[in-house]
This record gives sequence, structure tokens and C-alpha cells, in this order.
Amino acid sequence: MKRKVVVTGMGVISSLGNNLNENHQSLRNALSGIGKADFFESAYVATLPFAEINASDEQLRIKVPNAANPSYTRTTLIALHAVLEAIQDAQLTTEQLQSNRTAFISSSTVGGMCYTDSLYNDANDNGNPSPYVTSYEGSDHTVRIALYFGLTGYTDTINTACSSSANAIMQGMRLIQTGRADRVIVGGADCLAKYTVNGFNALRILSESPCKPFDQNRDGLTLGEAAAYLVLEAEECSIGKRKWAEVSGAGNANDAYHPSATSDDARGPVLAMTRALDNAGLRPDQIAYINAHGTGTENNDRTECVGFQRVFGTPPAFNSTKSYTGHTLGAAGSLEAVFTILSIANQEVYASLNCEHPQAEFAFQPARSHIQVLPIAHAMSNSFGFGGNCTSLIFSACS
Repeated sequence: MKRKVVVTGMGVISSLGNNLNENHQSLRNALSGIGKADFFESAYVATLPFAEINASDEQLRIKVPNAANPSYTRTTLIALHAVLEAIQDAQLTTEQLQSNRTAFISSSTVGGMCYTDSLYNDANDNGNPSPYVTSYEGSDHTVRIALYFGLTGYTDTINTACSSSANAIMQGMRLIQTGRADRVIVGGADCLAKYTVNGFNALRILSESPCKPFDQNRDGLTLGEAAAYLVLEAEECSIGKRKWAEVSGAGNANDAYHPSATSDDARGPVLAMTRALDNAGLRPDQIAYINAHGTGTENNDRTECVGFQRVFGTPPAFNSTKSYTGHTLGAAGSLEAVFTILSIANQEVYASLNCEHPQAEFAFQPARSHIQVLPIAHAMSNSFGFGGNCTSLIFSACS
């Protein structure tokens, strides 16, 4: 029999705030974190909006105890910030943290390459090495966090593009269900970087205005930065703790259609959603809310709605919280998992912003105002990544 997996801790830092409560209040009050970037250095800051965390690297170092190491990148700093909050929220002891029964699975797309200019200069041996010369690996933040806390259990880093941290949650759930771990810290972190901004701009999918998920006139996504982590524990290890939600199902599939687009018939999203439902032992009509992938690009929003039609007929209440945080890439899956759990815990759905003219070809539309009282026993969170990697997670209220 599979062990039940519950969420006992959550930590987050994003453009909506520096902790879980600040993020929740911004969602409730429909306060977007998208605007002009103050700390990110790029030629595109003058013309494109971003969802930037309101803190410089030095301010982040001050906020995190013993984080003065000059080789800590912004990715590591925001990850540490969120992991610390999640650990404190879950009331984990040092002994529990350092047990080999505690695993850590993190994720990122840019990883330690967030300082692109330094990476270029170091790679080309231009001048003295930068403080980050040892920090460019995708797993750098994972290794440094493991060392920071003295973790001794299973440790892994996942990069499946935009579904990375959703897959970290799925893998953590499976480790606990199969008895390979008692608790797993899961999540991801990605910060704004020239490497990713220039890459997305080359694809011509960055909007010159805040993204408009599911709007008829949507014209691209907005990039953001965030870190979000959850502490998953076997139910028998969570006695006496607050249980935010149960991780009741997960499904993954590969669309295998295009490097950066989903297929017209949404085969990957449909498979991910149906596999998650089967894994949770639920029917489609038992899902009360969906946190959609909802990037604001023409392809994604249309095909996700096609997927909704094929799986649900008429979908339940859904929104895109990327209209608040932008697309946070490797952190998106865990960030939106946290927001989904907040919806379950507070029985509410946050307004999907900037959708003034919903897509005309569909009879349904996202929640455009705050739904304050909605019974949510089960909710789904979707994350669809480049390369066709699609993941759907299902969270359920704890009885």
C-alpha cells in the first residue's frame, strides 16, 4: 500500500513578496508583481516588463544567515531564502534535516549561469576569474544548499525546462510513497538572467506589456524570478504538524511534437492530466480548481484549453497565476503548487489578471475576479515545458 504524502511546510520568494504571507496577500488583492526591473541589468529593461524580486543580491545575502559566500549566485540566494522558510514552517529539527531519510530535490533552468557576462568572461579567460567561476553548473544551488544544511540523504537536480520543479514534487512524492524517504524538500529557483531573457527574445515570444493569459489579444509571456519549496512528509511522520494538503496524484508525458510548442491536439497535456487523475484515483468532475500553465503565448493558451475540453468537457474554475509572477521557468511548477495549495487551504480562487477579452473559440474563461468561497477538495496544477515535457500535479485537502 502506498504511503500518503502530505505537505507540512512551504516557503516562497517572488515578485509578489519575500515570504509566503506576502505572496498570499498579493494574490488575494490582485496585486501583480510585473513591472520595471530595478536590479536586473539588461538592455531590455527599458522596453520589456519583468517580474523581479524586490531585493538586490546584497540585500538577499543580509536576509539569509551565513550567506556571505561571494560565490553564491542569485539563484542560490533566493533558493536558500525559500528553503529556510519551508523548513521553519514544517518545524524540521536539525536531526531530521541531516537524517539520511530526508531527501532534497531541487530544479532550475539557468542554474549558476545567471551571471551571463561573468560566465562569458570566465569561459574566455578574460581577466581575473570572477567569484562565480566555480558556480556555473545547473546543480550548483542544490549542492550549496545541501552543504549549508548538512544534508546527507538522497539529493538530485532536475532540469526539464518549465516543468522542472513540478517534476521535483512528483519525484519526491514517489520517494516517500515507495518508502525510500520519510520526507523530501522539493522545489526550484530561477532568477532573471541575460542567458534566458535573450533566448526567449530570440523566439519572439516576450510581450512588451504584462502577459495576458487566455486573452484573445495575448502576444507573449513575461519573464519573472522566484524560488519556492515544499516539505513533503509521509503522513505518519507528520503527527502534530499542520498539514497544508495531500499530494494525491501526478502525471508526466512528453508531447514529442516541437522543441518549444505543444501539439494542436494537446496530446502531451491531455496525457499528463489523465495520468495524474488516474494516479490520484479521481474523476475529472472531482477537480474543483486548476492552476493552469497559462503563459500568455498564442500556442500554449489555446492548446491548454483544447486539453481542458478533451479531459473535462467544461473545465472547473481555473486561472493563470503567471499573470502575477510572470513565467518563473524552473521555479514555476513549485511556485504554482504553493499557490494551488493556498487556494485549497483558504477555499478561494485568485483572479486571473489582464484577461479583458477571453479567447473567442472557447465557451469557458478563467476566473476574472477573486472567488472568495469555493469548496475545493481536489485541485490540479499544470506545468508544460519546452521539449514537450508536460506534468500535472493534484493536491487534495487533508481530512
